Amino acid sequence: MKMKTRKTVITLSLLGLSALLSPAIMAADMTDGSNILAAQSATTPGEHEAVAKYYEDIAKAMRAKMQEQQQLLEHYQDKSYLYGRQAQDLQAHTDALARKYEQAGKSNVKEAHLHHQMATQAEENIRAASNLQRLTAAE
Repeated sequence: MKMKTRKTVITLSLLGLSALLSPAIMAADMTDGSNILAAQSATTPGEHEAVAKYYEDIAKAMRAKMQEQQQLLEHYQDKSYLYGRQAQDLQAHTDALARKYEQAGKSNVKEAHLHHQMATQAEENIRAASNLQRLTAAE
C-alpha cells in the first residue's frame, strides 16, 4: 500500500472511531441533570428563554454533527473500494448516525420553540396579573 493511501485510511479510520464515540458524548450532554431540572423548573420568561437557547445550541450542534456524518457517508460511498467488505457496514452505520443527529436536532428545535411559547405565555400572565392588581387597587 502506498504511504499516502495508508495515511488516508488511518485518518478515516480515526474519524470513524470518533463517530462511534460521538453518540455517547451526545447522550451525556443531553441527559445532564441540571439542564433537565432547569427546563422543568423554569417559570419566568427569562428562564424559559434561557432554556430555549440551550435547546437551540444543542440543535445547532446536532446539525453540525449530522453534516459531518453526511460528508463521511459521501466519502465512504465515493471511496468504498478502500474499505473492502466493511464499506457497506460503514455506510449503513454512518447513515444511521446522520439520521439520529437529524432527529435529535429536530427534537431540540421543537423543545426550544415550546420554551419560547412558554416565555411568551409567562409574560402575558405577568401583564394580566399586573393589570388586575392595578384595577383592584383603583377600586
